[in-house]
Amino acid sequence: MAEPSVKHSDTQRVKKKTGGSSSKICDKGSSIRPQDAPGKHSDESRLQQTEEEEEDEDEEGKGSVSSGLTATKQEFLFSQFAKSGGGGGGRAAEPSPPSESSAPSRRAKSIYTPLEQQVIQLKQQHKDALLAVECGYKYRFFGEDAEIAAKELNIVCHLDHNFMTCSIPTHRLFVHVRRLVSHGHKVGVVKQTETSAIKASGANKNTLFTRQLSALYTKSTLVGEDVNPVCRLGDVEEGGSGDVVLDPPDSFLLCISENWDKLRKQLTVGLAVQPSTGDVLLDCFPDGESRSELEGRVLKINPVEILVPSDLSEQTHRLLHSITNASAQADDRVRVEKRDSSQFEFVSAMNTVTQFYCHTDGGVKGSLLWVLDHTRTPFGRRLMRKWVSQPLTDPSISERQDAIQEILESDSLTLNSIRSLMSHLPDLERGICSIYHKKSSTQEFYLISGSLSRLGLELRALLPAIQAQISSALLQGLLLDTPDLLAPAHSFLKVLNEKAAKSGNKTELFSDLSGFPVLQERREQIQTVLNEIQDHRREIRLTLKAPTLDYTTVSGQEFLIEVKNLLSSTVPPDWVKISCTKAVSRYHSPFLVERYKKLLQLREQLLLDCQREWTNFLDQFGEHYHAMKRAISHLATMDCLFSLAEVAKQGDYCRPEVCDSQCTIMIRDGRHPAIDLLMGEHNQYVPNHTELQVHTAMRTMIITGPNMGGKSSYIRQVALICVMAQMGSYVPASEACLGIVDGIYTRMGASDNIYKGRSTFMEELTEASDIISHATEHSLVILDELGRGTSTHDGIAIAYATLEYFIRHVTLTLFVTHYPPLCELERLFPGQVSNYHMAFLLNEPAIATDMDDGEVQPEFITFLYQLTEGAAGRSYGLNVARLADIPDTILHTAARKSRELESMVNTRRYSKHTHSP
Repeated sequence: MAEPSVKHSDTQRVKKKTGGSSSKICDKGSSIRPQDAPGKHSDESRLQQTEEEEEDEDEEGKGSVSSGLTATKQEFLFSQFAKSGGGGGGRAAEPSPPSESSAPSRRAKSIYTPLEQQVIQLKQQHKDALLAVECGYKYRFFGEDAEIAAKELNIVCHLDHNFMTCSIPTHRLFVHVRRLVSHGHKVGVVKQTETSAIKASGANKNTLFTRQLSALYTKSTLVGEDVNPVCRLGDVEEGGSGDVVLDPPDSFLLCISENWDKLRKQLTVGLAVQPSTGDVLLDCFPDGESRSELEGRVLKINPVEILVPSDLSEQTHRLLHSITNASAQADDRVRVEKRDSSQFEFVSAMNTVTQFYCHTDGGVKGSLLWVLDHTRTPFGRRLMRKWVSQPLTDPSISERQDAIQEILESDSLTLNSIRSLMSHLPDLERGICSIYHKKSSTQEFYLISGSLSRLGLELRALLPAIQAQISSALLQGLLLDTPDLLAPAHSFLKVLNEKAAKSGNKTELFSDLSGFPVLQERREQIQTVLNEIQDHRREIRLTLKAPTLDYTTVSGQEFLIEVKNLLSSTVPPDWVKISCTKAVSRYHSPFLVERYKKLLQLREQLLLDCQREWTNFLDQFGEHYHAMKRAISHLATMDCLFSLAEVAKQGDYCRPEVCDSQCTIMIRDGRHPAIDLLMGEHNQYVPNHTELQVHTAMRTMIITGPNMGGKSSYIRQVALICVMAQMGSYVPASEACLGIVDGIYTRMGASDNIYKGRSTFMEELTEASDIISHATEHSLVILDELGRGTSTHDGIAIAYATLEYFIRHVTLTLFVTHYPPLCELERLFPGQVSNYHMAFLLNEPAIATDMDDGEVQPEFITFLYQLTEGAAGRSYGLNVARLADIPDTILHTAARKSRELESMVNTRRYSKHTHSP
């Protein structure tokens, strides 16, 4: 239904009063009041016109500001919302004619239309959101919201009365809301809460449609049928829609709160919530000035949105600023929102969360997740991410290993049947969360409940085979428990009409109305009216003397009486003509007018009743949410176990022996899981052994060798194999015996942090400091070239002292270095420290031979990538310079200078040795 608008005559009068000047869009910093027209009273005076009677025309603008206009202006002079014009835009207040009495005057006309006043009130309540306002068959944005939306969505924005505006069709709302949200905006959806037929029959039929905010969406809160593309059944079955901005695998909302203890050591509290799945993570930890603990948790959780208090510390603010600006793409950036600090107090925050729940990367390729993730379901993929980032530290590791072993070795067709059930499933985890929050559409509900019901029935049919053929305790527990947990889904599904559910028709949704007496009564009322209308045909046929006449429907208008124009004289004068053509005219009799109006009211009332019953229906399903959630968790675990078994089979992995009694790492023919897979069928990766053990054997390896020789790949390989083993996975080795480590601490690579004002060397030492603070005798520490960011002497001293600390504090350590003096620690700690290097072949004829022109040729080496005992004498950096295509002139100069420095050092050593007593 069209909104009340400014009459054409009013607009013409405004143009005449302003001299026909064209509209002028005001700047963002200007007032929302229209520009003053030359030669006339200012519009500011017009705004101040009172609602009392004006005594004469000369007193226009001298009255006091009325309460109504004050409410219109109030704080809403943040004029970036309104775009006023000099004459073509607003509806100016007309001067009141002189009054002959002192009776109360007519109300002064507002410069805003009723719709604009309603939008202003909504905007005052939600100033931080872009509001999409439902107006008939489209959603409209107003003011600055319209300018932002038009820019982000690439649609037209134009001036309409007082505000800039743009619009989108209702059936494309989910696409455009997701696009706006992906660019970091908060979007509010404002819906009409009245229907046209019911409003037309009520006392407020001449007033504006009532509207209210129905939902607020940000990056982490895309839950519900308005924004969830899974509610379009065809999109799910066909693999999604190309123009839909999809959710990241994990859409966490992170809240950060800070408190100080008496010793001025900060305690940071973080609460991470994933609204789309219902997951909640709570963490409390002490942190230092560098905020390294917080940084590690933020990078691990990888939130899409962060809420922070208004009194956030400067150090934390700088950290979050550096993280949020790490991506050049706007839709990849983390959204940060500040809220009042009082909302972060424990009592307030806990009450809010409790009431809510009671009431209702960089690239993946080459990563460990890329190697292990062969899951088939969205919820399985999310669980695999958790398994990779949160390895186990308890004996339940063996349960996963037993399950994987049985999947690998079993010839049972039951397991194959179970895995086939995992294919082509929708995102059940997010689906039941949407149902729980009563945001689900009929299409989404039917898709989710249908999938759950099918899974439950098919797993129940397999129960005898599962009990007879599967011996793993973990597999049996998962599979035997799931059918009972999914059983309620079937009873909800059979109540629904499949055709109506898939089309979104809520009036025909429930196939059996015995449990819905309100709908049954409304249906009977509608049928009574329909019968009356059908019976009325007999009277119409007698009147028109047309015994075979029947109703017709044209352009949505029902029960039309179609009469040829030649016979129009037979039509009673009180009939209402609805439409006509050259040949026929179509009428409604007075009885049809009254009954059809009643029918439309009942139909719209039925829609409201159906929506109410649908919400109650979702609420009843939500009572089984926790059981369904547990069943889906079982299915996700099965999906991950099948994935790990497939990886083990394809990669020829072995089952590691995990010992919780001692901290040891013994790996035979270990391979880097990602590099081994990237090399493919060439099978060129060189396997290596590793043997470390606390207390009883060697616990520190010092690894040297040429640049590009494979040192970093080797130490990463050891770390990844430890993670895989504690996930319960098989590992890329011929044999492995691994103790449970409480943490793997690494310091690798070189990078600065300009946002936090830290140099490369400062970053390096900060990370080393954190490792020293947290590593225990059950930890694995990996340090790659510590100390290289400063002068040689200082770097050697820091690296030496740090490594000696780890040796004395009995921690498993892999230390990569290019500093030869560190290799002396093997002599100082015999049996605890060993030197190793990555083997290579030196091209003998090219060893720094003098050329005829006096130039020195740099050496050439061949990498063997084999870990070998003993320290390497040199690092052969000039060979890497050759591989990097450094010009020959520079290489020759560098080779000559290297020889000079080496000769100088050797001379000093010889001289010192000669003069020593």
